Amino acid sequence: MINQSLKNLSQLLASKAVSSVEMTQTFLDRIRQYNPDINAYITVDEEKSLAQAKAADANIAAGTATTLTGIPFAQKDIFCAKDWKTTCGSKMLENFIAPYDAHVITQFNNVGAVNLGKTNMDEFAMGSSNETSYFGGVKNPWDLTRVPGGSSGGSAAAVAARLCAAATGTDTGGSIRQPASLCGFTGLKPTYGLVSRYGMIAFASSLDQAGPMAKSAEDCALMMNVMAGFDARDSTSLNHLKEDYTAQLNQPLAGLKVGLPKEYFADGLDGDVAKVIETAIAEYKKLGAEFVDISLPNASLSIPVYYVLAPAEASSNLSRYDGVRYGHRAEEYDDLMEMYMKSRAEGFGEEVKRRILIGTYVLSAGYYDAYYLKAQKIRHLIAEDFKAAFKQCDIIMGPTVPSTAFKTGEKTGDPIAMYLQDIYTIATNLAGLPGMSVPAGFSHDLPVGLQIIGNYFDEARMLNVAHAYQQVTDWHTAMPKGIA
Repeated sequence: MINQSLKNLSQLLASKAVSSVEMTQTFLDRIRQYNPDINAYITVDEEKSLAQAKAADANIAAGTATTLTGIPFAQKDIFCAKDWKTTCGSKMLENFIAPYDAHVITQFNNVGAVNLGKTNMDEFAMGSSNETSYFGGVKNPWDLTRVPGGSSGGSAAAVAARLCAAATGTDTGGSIRQPASLCGFTGLKPTYGLVSRYGMIAFASSLDQAGPMAKSAEDCALMMNVMAGFDARDSTSLNHLKEDYTAQLNQPLAGLKVGLPKEYFADGLDGDVAKVIETAIAEYKKLGAEFVDISLPNASLSIPVYYVLAPAEASSNLSRYDGVRYGHRAEEYDDLMEMYMKSRAEGFGEEVKRRILIGTYVLSAGYYDAYYLKAQKIRHLIAEDFKAAFKQCDIIMGPTVPSTAFKTGEKTGDPIAMYLQDIYTIATNLAGLPGMSVPAGFSHDLPVGLQIIGNYFDEARMLNVAHAYQQVTDWHTAMPKGIA
């Protein structure tokens, strides 16, 4: 059961071969067995999950079920879920119980899906390794001495270790795609605004985007059918025509033009990872795709631009955590100012503090024009590079991450080395484009992901491109050794 696709799980439920309660209990048992070592979940509430499963079974019996009714999903702990602890991986929100549901949670509730629990993450989604969580780092199921990637590392580990049928994540600079590559599954970051951010705790509002994390492209397509949609409560939500993301999955790839950015195959890319990507490209050629060389000349500026803009937005978004209304409050203080200072100093971790300080600095008088405004101008140039590239091709491909999963603690003392993990993923967030990572093979027994980037609202084509590859390869079915 744990290796079945979402479609197959749905068919098992519909045929009464298994109940949602039995399916949910199977995953809860696996969480109880493996989570102590992997640390993928922050919060599990079996009573709530099984109650949802019982309600799903009633809907199935009444003939009112949808495709995802009764299927157990993991939810990243960045999404508010009513009456669930919602921490964002931070001491600041350690005891916060959400009073309402995020739009994404509502969408899953509306189709009768089961919430297995809230998954671990880098604090306030700030990190590329899931080592900044107040609740401890997450381990990569392929090698427990290595990181799963971040910030959606808990969801990533849960999908890889089969501690859920699939999971949700968020991607601000690669936080779905990078862990998808390091843990060997399929992850999609949709076009900015396609999935509502309502109830999703903000890091960098112009970059954050929710998306699906699952074993296959087909699973991601089924999740997108639920997650995507206009939401008037989110001012950045796009009123895009509702799509069926499964409709084009089986289209042939003959004549598809794929662009290969020379900047993604230059110095910095691990040689073994490059070989895996080259093998995947050769497979696509057999499927009828045509390849052209393209250039994204400002791609190298993505990291510095991101680490000006994202911290600037974070410093603004996180200013609400002051110890007054909700969140952590220091126990001892002499006056209001000291309460603010102590509460924030105690409630935030080192990486979050670092980014708040950087963001406040670049927004300060005298530096706004030199840093923030200049970064916004370069952001426009990066988007223009993609616009020009898509005049030459339909889809862009390349590596998702420069290397395989690194050892826990290996990069914590070097923030720049950590930031460079997102060198191939950040540009799509800056441009608001959709991107995804697809399992493409292994290097020294560790997963490698192939990145697929599409034009705006081109998710259906991207999922088709990924699905076609997964029909002739089995990398996406591989499971970590030792996780029975």
